[in-house]
Amino acid sequence: MTQPFQLPDFYVPYPARRNPHYEVARVHTKQWARDFGMLEGSGVWEESDLDSHDYALLCSHTHPDCDSDALSLVTDWYVWVFFFDDHFLELYKRTKDRDGAKAYLDGLAAFMPMDLADGFPEPTNPVEAGLADLWRRTVPAMSADWRERFSLSTKNLLNESMWELANIDIGRVANPLEYIEMRRKVGGAPWSAGLIEYVSAEVPARVAHSRALGVLRDAFSDAVHIRNDIFSYQREVADEGELSNAILVLETFLGCSTQEAAETSNDLLTSRLQQFEQTALTELPQLFADHAMTPVEIGAVLAYAKGLQDWQSGGHEWHMVSSRYMNKEVKATSPVTLPFLPTGLGTTALDLRSVFTQRSMEMRRRSFTHVPFERTGPSVIPEIYMPYKLTLSPHLAHAREESVAWSRRMGLLDPQPGDPGSAIWTEEKLRGFDFAVCSAGIDPDGTPEALALNASWLTWGTYGDDYYPVVFAQAKNLSAAKATTARLIAMIPVDHSDQATPLTAMERALGDLWVRTSAAMSTEQRTEFRATLADMLESWLWEVDNQIQNRIPDPVDYAEMRRRTFGTYLTMYLCRLGHQGRGIPEEIYSSGTIRSLENAVADAACLINDIFSYQKEVEVEGEVHNYVLVTRNFFDIGYPEALHICHALMTQRTEEFEHIVANQMPLLYDDWKLSAEARAALDAYVGELKDWHAGILNWHQKIRRYRPEDLHRMPDVLSTRVWDSGFGMSAARIALPVR
Repeated sequence: MTQPFQLPDFYVPYPARRNPHYEVARVHTKQWARDFGMLEGSGVWEESDLDSHDYALLCSHTHPDCDSDALSLVTDWYVWVFFFDDHFLELYKRTKDRDGAKAYLDGLAAFMPMDLADGFPEPTNPVEAGLADLWRRTVPAMSADWRERFSLSTKNLLNESMWELANIDIGRVANPLEYIEMRRKVGGAPWSAGLIEYVSAEVPARVAHSRALGVLRDAFSDAVHIRNDIFSYQREVADEGELSNAILVLETFLGCSTQEAAETSNDLLTSRLQQFEQTALTELPQLFADHAMTPVEIGAVLAYAKGLQDWQSGGHEWHMVSSRYMNKEVKATSPVTLPFLPTGLGTTALDLRSVFTQRSMEMRRRSFTHVPFERTGPSVIPEIYMPYKLTLSPHLAHAREESVAWSRRMGLLDPQPGDPGSAIWTEEKLRGFDFAVCSAGIDPDGTPEALALNASWLTWGTYGDDYYPVVFAQAKNLSAAKATTARLIAMIPVDHSDQATPLTAMERALGDLWVRTSAAMSTEQRTEFRATLADMLESWLWEVDNQIQNRIPDPVDYAEMRRRTFGTYLTMYLCRLGHQGRGIPEEIYSSGTIRSLENAVADAACLINDIFSYQKEVEVEGEVHNYVLVTRNFFDIGYPEALHICHALMTQRTEEFEHIVANQMPLLYDDWKLSAEARAALDAYVGELKDWHAGILNWHQKIRRYRPEDLHRMPDVLSTRVWDSGFGMSAARIALPVR
């Protein structure tokens, strides 16, 4: 069969090596698979299938340094997960049996008890039996924290197969951001990262959920998945009817040829690998210092990072030789050998050409050589798809006056002694920003007090987001930004009596809002609220760091951090508080359906903001954080083409939100057997997200901030960034807590 495209040149910067215990693992895992009924008689595999796939070779390349026992155990895990994938395909994807699939997946969770003393159910098929055996053999060596994290990754891998099944059933191809989000769950690389900890070193629990380690894991995962999609396109798309494939997603979204989509997929793979390197080299040292990590802890993190690198190159090597994939025309690697490089069996994935190819070097160069304050001309605002009706609160005038008066009392409108950066706003400017207009759209049913509180939160967040680039990014002072952030976090203690004494207007204002907003919350609610707020504050440091480096972010990292700098998770948590106690299980909010719903509308709103504020941010402020600029940089295209892509993505994220509401929310309600009250509460939450989206668009369309005459008449261009690229609507629709 003719290949549908020519495989691209891959960026493979790390050498692949083969574990010397390969043959032992190969013999062991074949017997293990036979013992657990995965071969003859399974209806899925024969011995020849297992031999041709050669998972022992995969694990020998991806885990080159572990001992024989560990290699055999990890190989068994991979045999199990690939058998699960093919087993699920035959039983449920091909037959589109959703009810049977859900019952099957729900039952698998019982085979991963946190405490082995709790025992296992009686297995009814090879997947259940294999999982019980693997869990029993693996978890004694790992901590409770690791068990919880690895169990969650495994459940995501299993449960999100329902998402793929639903898309196959309706013939739906995901948009690019949706693909990245869901592919991590169904693709299994985060799960692989958990096994890397087992083989190399378990990361300390106190930093396991940090941004740095999260980005290493996610960049690793995305690169693994995209590489797999490139090699498996012919089998998955042509033979199996799969729709969750990077090439197909980009081919559909961009309207380009399969070859062009393959090249773009490979560029995204390269970008994710370069993000991995950037994080390892710049963010890990900061993590070590910020947490005063011990040498043992640092060694564990570095061993884990090395394990991720080994897996990346080993996985590439395996894809080039496995019969499972399209690799007949793949270009040979490692045409150059030098005395200081490793040699011998299994080192062929060290491709010096890939490290220094014009394409990979050009991608890296573009990210760091953007010339700030380039002349862009006026932002072009295309017609924006908004399917929700705007409603404005009748308390707009009250909120407007109350929020301005509050800002004056807090000192946000006057220069503060000892804080020269505080001289950034005047009352005239604040009234021009008119945050109450946005509050009135996103919370049309709120009380006068709630609306005024909303507008005050927007005012504070905008002030802070304006303050950081002017005071810290321009001065290239990340240390001072960190100190300020630590002070701000000290203003939001779970116990109000522990609140620090404010030293600046920004601290004073945050402390006031914190006490007023969280007073009626339970300790658990206040803890969660504080975490979302701290997450937003720390995301501002990421922006400062990028500005100091003059680095345009990787597109995936930007999209995911944009939700944080925009404050969406803070907003949405506060929206939920009004619905607690109405029969909604807490797990609902962490489900894939709700997360996808929230991320889709968040991205649509972020794109609205970046499209409107393009000239303001890129030309007037010298910013590097803007969707249109990030898109220009990644594709190496002009403004019109980048705007078209961003507009299409914004539209498709809005359509995805509608799709989830219409098709996935009813399934979620049925799957969880929710009461009528709980269904009504979640419907109301969806309605609030619609208000949030419509209110944001209305503000951008009505406010006098983005026209060229608005931008260039401001005397201090460095103080005009305000909300556009940071806090955004982060305090949008803050409702007074309901007991």
